Amino acid sequence: MLQIQARKSDQHSLPREATQLSRSTSVSQACCLLRLPVKVHSTTQQLFTYSHVFCTYILVSSSLRSIMLRLAGSELAACPLASSWSRLGQADFHKTAITSAKDVSSPDRNYIQRSTVPTYHFQKSLPRLPVPKLEKTCERFLKSLTPLVSSEQHAKTADVLAKFQQNEGKELHEELLAQNKKNKHTSYISGPWFDMYLKDRRPVPMTHSPFIAFQDDPRPEYNEQALRAANLVMSSARFMRSLREEVLEPEVYHLNPAASDTLAFRKRLPEFVSWYGAYWYKAFPLDMSQYGNLFNSTRIPRPDKDELYKDPAAKHLLVMRQGHFYIFDILDRDDNIIDETEILAHLKYILADTTPPPTHPLGVLTTADRDTWTKARRQLINAADRNELFLQLIDTAAFCLVLDDEDLADPIQLSRSFLFSDGVNRWFDKSFQLIMSKRGTAAVNFEHAWGDGVAIMRYFKELYKDTTTNAFLHPDSQPAKVDSSRVVQRLEFQLDPFLEETITKVREEFAQRTASLDMNYFESLQLNKDIAKQYKLSPDSLMQLVVQLAHYRLHGKCVGTYESCSTSAFKHGRTETVRPCTVATHKLCRQLFESKEAASVQDMQATIRECSSMHNTLTREAAMGQGFDRHLFAMRKLAEAKGQSPAFYSDEGYRTMIYDILSTSTLPDPSVMIGGFCPVVPDGYGVGYAIQDRGVGFNITAYKPHKDATSFVQSLEASLVDVHNILDGKTPSKTT
Repeated sequence: MLQIQARKSDQHSLPREATQLSRSTSVSQACCLLRLPVKVHSTTQQLFTYSHVFCTYILVSSSLRSIMLRLAGSELAACPLASSWSRLGQADFHKTAITSAKDVSSPDRNYIQRSTVPTYHFQKSLPRLPVPKLEKTCERFLKSLTPLVSSEQHAKTADVLAKFQQNEGKELHEELLAQNKKNKHTSYISGPWFDMYLKDRRPVPMTHSPFIAFQDDPRPEYNEQALRAANLVMSSARFMRSLREEVLEPEVYHLNPAASDTLAFRKRLPEFVSWYGAYWYKAFPLDMSQYGNLFNSTRIPRPDKDELYKDPAAKHLLVMRQGHFYIFDILDRDDNIIDETEILAHLKYILADTTPPPTHPLGVLTTADRDTWTKARRQLINAADRNELFLQLIDTAAFCLVLDDEDLADPIQLSRSFLFSDGVNRWFDKSFQLIMSKRGTAAVNFEHAWGDGVAIMRYFKELYKDTTTNAFLHPDSQPAKVDSSRVVQRLEFQLDPFLEETITKVREEFAQRTASLDMNYFESLQLNKDIAKQYKLSPDSLMQLVVQLAHYRLHGKCVGTYESCSTSAFKHGRTETVRPCTVATHKLCRQLFESKEAASVQDMQATIRECSSMHNTLTREAAMGQGFDRHLFAMRKLAEAKGQSPAFYSDEGYRTMIYDILSTSTLPDPSVMIGGFCPVVPDGYGVGYAIQDRGVGFNITAYKPHKDATSFVQSLEASLVDVHNILDGKTPSKTT
């Protein structure tokens, strides 16, 4: 007899009858024991089993290449599921599905990479994230504050900060150093940063869930929805298996691949000193601690603080279509990826399902504020015995594949769909959702609490490369001749009146919130990477300068600006903030838009060079853990934990600094078509951008009626022309 144990954290026991299930239990017998409808999804009978489920946001601002160059420069359906539960070996659930003689155990099809160096080889020897000196943090803060406030306010804040530095700040800094010394296995920011996300009670899709869309497959015939989805699932499974068995190549940036990306390099680096050896080869290993949360992971709503939950051995995939949930295994009992033609068959079966959309779609609840969702999830578990089991299947699925029926081509419509849609066909709690539009455009929407952009971008780039150069399925591929109704299970939750009412209310609230979000997108050939290189300027600094000019043109002032920079060069590094609004960008804004600051083209060219130099310095410092935001944040959390309220943290200067009107992020990889996220404050802008070899692109979000994205896009276009003209030696327009 099999024992079923529910996740302890849900604090809900299964009915006694559930423990009576054996490996020979049929669907109808199990349904009777668990008091479920006998006809759950089909009339077929199949074996099933359960086993114990084990308990356990911000995009990277610049490419890993640019960060590491700077580092080097500084010299450093229902319960009858043949799913993941079969991993204990009680039964072979795939014997009814496999029809071909193909050897599914072949390493070439099961692994996206087979590295000779274990995935986490460098992890133990990674350097620790440094805690900046308190005096340097205060100095950097005041310098960054200069363009944001009046000289009078700056003087007041400087006085408050000086007192903080000598009193509470000094004590908090010493406490942080002592705490950091005790916790050598991690970084000083890791714990507080996780808490920041998990304690946030706001709705996840509007605060912590950015999206990144793939470029279309360059072969148009490969973009058919089912075909591309199946290839993406296949490549995802290959990535997952490589990661699980630690044969995925370690995340290493090679400054000189000819010298360091070699077998000799790998053999000479024992694990406990591997980072130091890599450094001499000018190779920079990056932290990979977040990779463990990429698959089979979810965020579960809890009172006060959510939980990150994962089951790293689960074998099944979650598919959503028209608000319905479908489950099927993508690994067999030996952990081999099932035949790719079976995956295609199962997806076509789901796409052909004519079941009407649910009147009360459960996925909408993941768009609610976390307190509402916590209460609703608890009620969902209590409403029916099967509901908790179904939630476990969702929570532990490898990831969520979303099949949409909308035929969208417009970038703005696609962005809205990939960012939040109407919430019906989404499950925002999963670590990531792989979303497929009807015409085959694909995107990743990821929940931010579990990690930053490093892991998701690695997965994203590997996925695009594998599916476009090593596709396992082709336009003439035929789906396997299998009875998918025996394998694919639709999870049918039982709802009570309270849940139905809650879903209706949450759906209306989400519709109102998303309707208030304005979005606009544009591309331009005015600037590109070659132009930046021609003038020996940082491409990212030029893009950030354009953003600053656009805001100043519209609103006549400088504001708090956030650009995320990865600190993954350090053990358990997360991010540091680059503050792109500087005295140099403010100077160019005044030169352009204030007549009393009129300057020659040559002077403005010199200012642009100054902007680039200052931006490079800030980015290099941030990548080395020498910013000021995370240090001040960690000390603030220590003060809050002790019930202290230092005056500095309520000072207008500090509040102005951290009120990020402009939240910016760049994704300059050629595999990315478009990306986006919501503003982080009600009267702010979300600015996604990329500079490529041929041009630049911006994706802007803003909440009405406070701001509108269209006006900002128009201002960006004008600012691009201004910068291009200045670099070209032409006098720019003085219009505002």
